[in-house]
Amino acid sequence: MIAGGFGVGKTTAVGAVSEITPLSTEEYLTEASADVDSLAGVEAKETTTVAFDFGRLSLPDAPVPLELFLFGTPGQDRFDDLWYDLSRGAVGAVVLVDTRRLECSFTPVSFFEDIGLPFVVAANHFDGAHRYHPEQVRAALALAPSVPVVSCDARIPDHVASVLLTLVSHAMTNAPADTAHSASATTLQDA
Repeated sequence: MIAGGFGVGKTTAVGAVSEITPLSTEEYLTEASADVDSLAGVEAKETTTVAFDFGRLSLPDAPVPLELFLFGTPGQDRFDDLWYDLSRGAVGAVVLVDTRRLECSFTPVSFFEDIGLPFVVAANHFDGAHRYHPEQVRAALALAPSVPVVSCDARIPDHVASVLLTLVSHAMTNAPADTAHSASATTLQDA
């Protein structure tokens, strides 16, 4: 899963790295959503994901050859229920963050902490935005030391692929030991 707040670059990340034409459920923002979709900090945003984005990435040269199915979540809190469905069978999640609007990252971080799905945090580089050290991002989000925090540019395929490799490595070392008794537990073969 690639999750995060509204306008942090999830659709861009899936599109940058997918080896297939991504399925995208982008729709134009309208006046009807003006009261619920704040454009503060993303005033130029014209579309939003209304279901999910889907892409695929094969990593044959990874330490363990992988084929990843990528699901980009919608960023608005009202779609949180969909996150539960998308997280079933997931290896883990990338929480993509915009350091200019860090407050929209608390919900996705809490979600993955609550369900116990391994996740990494990737600070997306936006043009003109200040670059924070990963440890500053960790402190601002009150993340456990075990959660990897990296920087990336969601427009650059190699950056997104590197974040995904970090996630897979993290998930492999933090997979639940007893998956037989946990309905929400995932394994790498589920991905």
